[in-house]
Amino acid sequence: MSSSIQVIDRSASLMQAIASTPQSASLKILSAETGLHPSTAFRILGSLIEVGFVERDSAGHYFIGRKLAQLASSRRRSTDLREEALPILERLRDEIGETINLTIREGDEVIYIERATPNRMMRVEQVIGSRAPLHVTAVGKLMLDDLGNEFIRAYSERTGLKAYTQHTRSSISALLKDLQTSSAQGFAYDDEEAEIGVGCIGVLIRNNKNDVIGGLSVSAPIERRQDEWAMTLKNAAKEISSRI
Repeated sequence: MSSSIQVIDRSASLMQAIASTPQSASLKILSAETGLHPSTAFRILGSLIEVGFVERDSAGHYFIGRKLAQLASSRRRSTDLREEALPILERLRDEIGETINLTIREGDEVIYIERATPNRMMRVEQVIGSRAPLHVTAVGKLMLDDLGNEFIRAYSERTGLKAYTQHTRSSISALLKDLQTSSAQGFAYDDEEAEIGVGCIGVLIRNNKNDVIGGLSVSAPIERRQDEWAMTLKNAAKEISSRI
């Protein structure tokens, strides 16, 4: 265990040394900056190159890899989205009186990255950081539709469209029919598909390139859900998009 931690520490030291260099860095410089023996640094850098965290130029010098840069960029986008969306989430919470959620996609799941919860006894509460499969959430279904039929069918095979309640769209035909309707109307429902008694309405948030960057949804006890919230959410999503 201590050996594994040591490798992580050394990897972090090397990446920090590379990041602090204006351009690319030679093995000699990185060895001197980190205090690692050149052979040790070379071996660790080789592993970092394999996973895309570090790249090597034609001169044999090292620089931060595209994969690590993409992860950092994704983190910044998520932070920006939360900061810009939170005041709007809080306004929607006060206007609608129900829990408002902000989500992003990671792989085959949505992640709840922010929420605004009303001060009432009976409410739906999504934990920040929790995850849910795409096919059981309103926003997730819209994200699936945006990714196209090839992705949807591959997702169906990977996940088996696990049923969480008797209402879950657990067959590809039922899911595709739902997605077609959701795409046409520009919003989606979760009709007790993830949890009995809970109904949601979700919309997508897009950037100025029309790429999906997140989702906005309202969760409520199914008997309190109102169809007119869909237009309110769509307008709020446009407002968030304009602020990103």
